[in-house]
Amino acid sequence: MSRSALQLRSLVSEDKTLTLSLEEVEVPEPGPEEIIVQMEAAPLNPSDLALLIGPADISKAQYSGTPDRPIVKAPIPEHLMGMVKPRIGQSLAVGNEGAGVVVASGNSDAAKALLGKRVGIVGGDMYSQYRCVHTMMALPLEEGTTSRQGASCFVNPLTSLAMVETMRAEGHSALVHTAAASNLGQMLNRICLNEGIDLVNIVRKEEQAAILKGLGAKYVVNSSSDSFYADLTEALAATGATLAFDATGGGELASDILNCMEAAAARNMAEYNRYGSDVYKQVYIYGGLDRNPTVLKRGFGFSWGIGGFLLTPFLAKVGLEKSIEMRAKVAAELHTTFASHYSDEVSLAGALSKEALERYSQQKTGEKFLIVPSAS
Repeated sequence: MSRSALQLRSLVSEDKTLTLSLEEVEVPEPGPEEIIVQMEAAPLNPSDLALLIGPADISKAQYSGTPDRPIVKAPIPEHLMGMVKPRIGQSLAVGNEGAGVVVASGNSDAAKALLGKRVGIVGGDMYSQYRCVHTMMALPLEEGTTSRQGASCFVNPLTSLAMVETMRAEGHSALVHTAAASNLGQMLNRICLNEGIDLVNIVRKEEQAAILKGLGAKYVVNSSSDSFYADLTEALAATGATLAFDATGGGELASDILNCMEAAAARNMAEYNRYGSDVYKQVYIYGGLDRNPTVLKRGFGFSWGIGGFLLTPFLAKVGLEKSIEMRAKVAAELHTTFASHYSDEVSLAGALSKEALERYSQQKTGEKFLIVPSAS
């Protein structure tokens, strides 16, 4: 049985313009191991916004089309076009994850077992009314769990678990996390509290610090405070944290973390060493909230590392058995450790309204949008 679906798409053109629109696409017939999910909820994560909007200047966007089929065009600054050059001319579907009800399936036992079930799914192209995915990309939700509750059951939960797994695999004993009051940050805080892991949370505002302290966080430092450097060094000395995950990416925050780690480590040095301490310090950048260049001010010796971190390569590295184990933990704790919260819900068309786009493009902590593809 053929069916079509409205899908949100993002296009970058040669004339340095981003175009966002809703397009009608054909939903393929499911293969033996595939299912068709009627999408009921899909979150707008920072990783989604990187594809949806990229470096476009939303403050200068122009809005046209109809209420049901809106069109948004926004300019891309000349000096940022290099970031999106490989995708010029390609109309791309957006959305890493979501949830909904399985309305059709292939003829394998695994696929037929999911028919009629509510599932969380991952695999891209989720801002659509229907999505065809392999059964391995689906996580059956427990009875009574809504699609709203299960929409974010992959990216943030598995990333927060991956951070802890990386800490253990690389021989660290405590963690540092930036933009720590986010949904992901709150999940990581709950994991660390449950498992007795010291976590240093870095935020930008006092109200964000209050959120985390209200959730039981012991170490919270404000990067906008005049005493930030001293406060962070004290927290690192207390916890011994030598591994950080930075969601901001740009600016000097990664450098500040490494320098404070070195300052904390130097307290235990018996004598001066011009090469710095021998304590290894690592920062992984996993986001791009700050689009400025990453700046390192080298005051942290020679025992350090900085690199990128993404969930998909991590899962490929740890293998299927560990990935299944992590997914099972998420499913079991979806209403507690891995609960997500949303400030707004919008339809596919509503996601392209001026008010919504201007708000979620700012990526403010506490403002997380959920797209409801079935809403009008």
